[in-house]
This record gives sequence, C-alpha cells and structure tokens, in this order.
Amino acid sequence: MNEFLIAPTTSRGMGLILLVPALVVVIVAVVLGAAVVGARTARFDVSPAGLRLRGDLYGRTIPVERLRGASAARVDFAAAPELTPARRTMGTGLPGYRSGWYRLRNGEKALVYLTDMSRAVYVPTTEGYSILLSPAEPERFLSALRAISTK
Repeated sequence: MNEFLIAPTTSRGMGLILLVPALVVVIVAVVLGAAVVGARTARFDVSPAGLRLRGDLYGRTIPVERLRGASAARVDFAAAPELTPARRTMGTGLPGYRSGWYRLRNGEKALVYLTDMSRAVYVPTTEGYSILLSPAEPERFLSALRAISTK
C-alpha cells in the first residue's frame, strides 16, 4: 500500500477559518465584560441639560426638553404589569441586570437600565420611547428629575 499526503494549501483562507471564531469569542467577551462593568458602575446624572445615562453601550444624554419628567413615576410591576420589560430587541439580559432596548408588555419601546425591580422608575419621553431604570435612591432621583422638568 502506498500512502500520499494532501498537498499543502496555497490559500490563506484556512487561517481565516481559525481567526473568525477567535474574533467572535473576543467580541463576545468584551461585550459581556462591558455589561458586567456597566451593571456595577451605571450612573444617572440629572442636570438642567437633561438626563445622562452612563454605564455601558446604551448610555446617552436625553435633553431636558425631550423628557416628560412631570409624568415620571415609581413602578410597582404587580400593579402595572404592562410596564414590565417583555422582549429584548437590542441589549443585555443577565441575571440581575437588564440594559438596552426592550419592548414592554404594552408594546412600548423602552431604554432599560434595571438591576432592582423594587426601585424601578418610569420616565416617558417625547421621542417615542420611555426610560425604565433603577436608581439607588428612586425618590431623590424623581425629585431631581421633576425639578428640571419642563413638561
């Protein structure tokens, strides 16, 4: 019996086959790392300029004129189950931490930063979405938001 090896490839495509999965693993690790760090370090800054959400990939500043701060309220999900995040459209869903874009049970689009459902605050905007977040001090957050509110 004669045995013959395959001729070595002259294409660099074989190296890419190994590089692509490695790159995917690195990207997933970075995104998960950002989510874990965001869950621990997220901040909500209320100023006359508006509401600044900081923490992970979904952070942004919502100008005060786009906030409906007078309509902001604490959320009791047992009494208002329609405000419960139902479907993640683009975001993070880890045990004890949800962030990013979700659809609420009532179909409304929401930017979510939730760690503690018992401290949830609902903030509507004029932009076709609401904000649902868990500040450490919900009543103080609501007072600050109402103080800058123009609507």
